Amino acid sequence: MTQAVSSTLLPPAFYQHEAVVEISRALLGKFIVTNFANRYTAGMIVETEAYAGPQDKAAHSYGNRRTLRTSTLFMGGGITYIYVCYGIHHLMNVVTGPPEMPHGVLIRGIEPVEGVDIMLARRQLPYLQHRLTAGPGSLTQALGISRVHNGFALTGNSPIWIEDRKIVIPSRCIMQSPRVGVGYAQEHQYRPWRFRIKNNSWTSPAK
Repeated sequence: MTQAVSSTLLPPAFYQHEAVVEISRALLGKFIVTNFANRYTAGMIVETEAYAGPQDKAAHSYGNRRTLRTSTLFMGGGITYIYVCYGIHHLMNVVTGPPEMPHGVLIRGIEPVEGVDIMLARRQLPYLQHRLTAGPGSLTQALGISRVHNGFALTGNSPIWIEDRKIVIPSRCIMQSPRVGVGYAQEHQYRPWRFRIKNNSWTSPAK
Protein backbone atom coordinates (compact mmCIF):
# COMPACT_ATOMS: atom_id res chain seq x y z
CA MET A 1 0.00 0.00 0.00
CA THR A 2 1.20 3.51 -0.80
CA GLN A 3 0.47 5.86 2.07
CA ALA A 4 -0.51 9.46 1.48
CA VAL A 5 2.14 12.02 2.44
CA SER A 6 4.28 9.28 3.96
CA SER A 7 7.09 11.75 4.58
CA THR A 8 5.04 13.17 7.46
CA LEU A 9 4.72 9.87 9.32
CA LEU A 10 5.70 10.16 12.96
CA PRO A 11 8.97 8.21 13.34
CA PRO A 12 9.44 5.35 15.81
CA ALA A 13 11.57 7.61 18.02
CA PHE A 14 8.50 9.77 18.72
CA TYR A 15 6.85 6.87 20.52
CA GLN A 16 9.75 5.02 22.07
CA HIS A 17 10.96 7.28 24.86
CA GLU A 18 9.73 6.91 28.43
CA ALA A 19 7.82 10.19 28.94
CA VAL A 20 4.27 9.00 28.24
CA VAL A 21 2.67 12.17 29.63
CA GLU A 22 4.80 14.29 27.30
CA ILE A 23 3.87 12.07 24.35
CA SER A 24 0.19 12.35 25.26
CA ARG A 25 0.38 16.16 25.05
CA ALA A 26 2.48 16.04 21.88
CA LEU A 27 -0.12 13.92 20.07
CA LEU A 28 -2.58 16.82 20.16
CA GLY A 29 -2.67 18.30 16.68
CA LYS A 30 -1.36 15.15 15.01
CA PHE A 31 -3.54 13.25 12.53
CA ILE A 32 -4.77 9.66 12.66
CA VAL A 33 -5.26 8.28 9.17
CA THR A 34 -6.83 5.00 8.05
CA ASN A 35 -7.07 3.45 4.61
CA PHE A 36 -9.12 0.27 4.55
CA ALA A 37 -9.98 -1.04 1.07
CA ASN A 38 -9.30 2.41 -0.41
CA ARG A 39 -11.66 4.07 2.08
CA TYR A 40 -9.46 6.91 3.32
CA THR A 41 -10.33 8.78 6.50
CA ALA A 42 -8.38 11.18 8.69
CA GLY A 43 -8.89 13.27 11.79
CA MET A 44 -6.86 15.59 13.99
CA ILE A 45 -6.27 14.36 17.53
CA VAL A 46 -7.89 16.77 19.99
CA GLU A 47 -8.06 14.73 23.21
CA THR A 48 -5.80 12.12 24.83
CA GLU A 49 -5.13 10.38 28.15
CA ALA A 50 -1.77 9.07 29.38
CA TYR A 51 -1.37 5.73 31.18
CA ALA A 52 2.03 5.18 32.78
CA GLY A 53 2.26 1.41 32.78
CA PRO A 54 3.57 -0.42 35.84
CA GLN A 55 3.28 2.43 38.35
CA ASP A 56 -0.19 3.67 37.30
CA LYS A 57 -3.16 2.03 39.02
CA ALA A 58 -5.40 3.16 36.15
CA ALA A 59 -3.34 1.28 33.55
CA HIS A 60 -4.13 -2.22 32.33
CA SER A 61 -0.44 -3.02 32.82
CA TYR A 62 -0.23 -1.79 36.41
CA GLY A 63 2.32 -3.83 38.33
CA ASN A 64 3.68 -5.18 35.03
CA ARG A 65 0.52 -7.26 34.66
CA ARG A 66 0.99 -9.23 31.46
CA THR A 67 -1.99 -11.08 30.02
CA LEU A 68 -3.08 -12.12 26.55
CA ARG A 69 -4.78 -8.73 26.23
CA THR A 70 -2.01 -6.56 27.67
CA SER A 71 0.90 -8.33 25.97
CA THR A 72 0.73 -5.79 23.13
CA LEU A 73 1.69 -3.02 25.56
CA PHE A 74 5.05 -4.68 26.21
CA MET A 75 6.09 -4.76 22.55
CA GLY A 76 7.51 -1.23 22.32
CA GLY A 77 6.17 2.13 21.19
CA GLY A 78 4.64 2.83 17.79
CA ILE A 79 1.89 0.21 17.58
CA THR A 80 -1.81 0.10 18.40
CA TYR A 81 -3.30 -1.35 21.57
CA ILE A 82 -7.01 -1.84 20.96
CA TYR A 83 -9.42 -3.43 23.38
CA VAL A 84 -13.17 -3.75 23.77
CA CYS A 85 -14.84 -1.80 26.58
CA TYR A 86 -18.17 -2.96 28.04
CA GLY A 87 -18.32 -5.55 25.26
CA ILE A 88 -19.26 -2.82 22.76
CA HIS A 89 -16.75 -0.03 22.25
CA HIS A 90 -13.38 -0.54 20.58
CA LEU A 91 -10.86 1.82 22.17
CA MET A 92 -7.57 2.74 20.51
CA ASN A 93 -4.39 3.36 22.46
CA VAL A 94 -0.98 4.28 21.11
CA VAL A 95 1.70 2.12 22.72
CA THR A 96 4.67 4.19 23.90
CA GLY A 97 8.01 3.58 25.57
CA PRO A 98 10.77 1.10 24.82
CA PRO A 99 10.04 -2.66 24.77
CA GLU A 100 9.02 -4.07 28.16
CA MET A 101 7.87 -0.63 29.39
CA PRO A 102 4.08 -0.92 28.90
CA HIS A 103 2.95 2.69 28.60
CA GLY A 104 0.10 3.89 26.42
CA VAL A 105 -1.97 6.87 25.32
CA LEU A 106 -5.73 6.56 24.86
CA ILE A 107 -7.07 8.58 21.92
CA ARG A 108 -10.30 10.15 23.20
CA GLY A 109 -11.32 12.57 20.46
CA ILE A 110 -10.52 13.60 16.90
CA GLU A 111 -11.71 16.41 14.65
CA PRO A 112 -12.86 14.84 11.37
CA VAL A 113 -10.94 16.21 8.40
CA GLU A 114 -11.05 13.80 5.44
CA GLY A 115 -13.45 11.06 4.43
CA VAL A 116 -16.25 12.57 6.51
CA ASP A 117 -18.92 10.93 4.35
CA ILE A 118 -17.35 7.53 5.07
CA MET A 119 -17.25 8.31 8.80
CA LEU A 120 -20.93 9.32 8.78
CA ALA A 121 -21.91 6.08 7.05
CA ARG A 122 -19.95 3.99 9.55
CA ARG A 123 -21.57 5.81 12.46
CA GLN A 124 -25.02 5.75 10.78
CA LEU A 125 -25.41 9.50 11.23
CA PRO A 126 -27.31 11.70 8.74
CA TYR A 127 -25.14 14.83 9.05
CA LEU A 128 -21.97 16.17 10.63
CA GLN A 129 -22.36 16.47 14.40
CA HIS A 130 -20.35 16.41 17.61
CA ARG A 131 -20.92 12.76 18.43
CA LEU A 132 -19.38 11.61 15.17
CA THR A 133 -15.88 11.40 16.66
CA ALA A 134 -16.07 12.87 20.18
CA GLY A 135 -15.30 9.97 22.50
CA PRO A 136 -12.93 7.00 22.16
CA GLY A 137 -15.56 4.49 21.02
CA SER A 138 -17.07 6.88 18.49
CA LEU A 139 -13.82 7.81 16.80
CA THR A 140 -12.70 4.22 16.26
CA GLN A 141 -16.02 3.34 14.66
CA ALA A 142 -15.79 6.40 12.42
CA LEU A 143 -12.24 5.49 11.36
CA GLY A 144 -13.10 1.82 10.82
CA ILE A 145 -10.81 0.62 13.61
CA SER A 146 -11.70 -2.46 15.63
CA ARG A 147 -10.11 -5.12 17.83
CA VAL A 148 -8.75 -6.91 14.77
CA HIS A 149 -6.32 -4.01 14.32
CA ASN A 150 -4.63 -4.56 17.67
CA GLY A 151 -0.83 -4.58 17.36
CA PHE A 152 -0.72 -2.76 14.02
CA ALA A 153 2.31 -0.57 13.30
CA LEU A 154 1.72 3.19 13.19
CA THR A 155 5.02 3.96 11.49
CA GLY A 156 4.64 2.45 8.04
CA ASN A 157 3.36 -0.48 5.94
CA SER A 158 0.02 -0.35 7.73
CA PRO A 159 -3.54 0.83 6.98
CA ILE A 160 -3.40 2.91 10.19
CA TRP A 161 -0.82 5.62 10.78
CA ILE A 162 -0.27 8.98 12.48
CA GLU A 163 1.00 12.04 10.65
CA ASP A 164 2.63 15.31 11.66
CA ARG A 165 1.11 18.06 9.52
CA LYS A 166 3.10 20.78 11.27
CA ILE A 167 0.23 22.04 13.42
CA VAL A 168 1.53 23.31 16.75
CA ILE A 169 -0.86 23.54 19.71
CA PRO A 170 0.46 26.20 22.15
CA SER A 171 0.51 25.24 25.83
CA ARG A 172 -2.03 27.99 26.61
CA CYS A 173 -4.51 26.20 24.32
CA ILE A 174 -4.26 22.84 26.12
CA MET A 175 -6.53 21.87 29.02
CA GLN A 176 -5.20 19.39 31.57
CA SER A 177 -7.52 17.49 33.94
CA PRO A 178 -8.04 14.08 35.59
CA ARG A 179 -8.81 11.08 33.40
CA VAL A 180 -12.32 9.76 32.80
CA GLY A 181 -13.83 6.58 34.26
CA VAL A 182 -10.89 5.49 36.42
CA GLY A 183 -12.45 5.66 39.88
CA TYR A 184 -11.04 2.20 40.58
CA ALA A 185 -7.51 3.66 40.49
CA GLN A 186 -7.75 5.07 44.03
CA GLU A 187 -5.46 8.08 44.43
CA HIS A 188 -4.22 7.72 40.85
CA GLN A 189 -7.64 8.69 39.50
CA TYR A 190 -6.74 12.31 40.27
CA ARG A 191 -3.61 12.45 38.14
CA PRO A 192 -4.13 15.28 35.61
CA TRP A 193 -3.23 13.20 32.59
CA ARG A 194 -6.16 14.01 30.33
CA PHE A 195 -5.32 16.59 27.65
CA ARG A 196 -7.76 18.52 25.46
CA ILE A 197 -7.51 21.37 22.98
CA LYS A 198 -9.39 24.29 24.49
CA ASN A 199 -12.65 25.34 22.83
CA ASN A 200 -12.50 22.47 20.35
CA SER A 201 -16.00 21.15 19.72
CA TRP A 202 -14.76 17.61 19.03
CA THR A 203 -13.55 16.80 22.54
CA SER A 204 -15.69 14.65 24.79
CA PRO A 205 -17.63 16.42 27.55
CA ALA A 206 -15.91 17.48 30.77
CA LYS A 207 -16.61 15.42 33.87
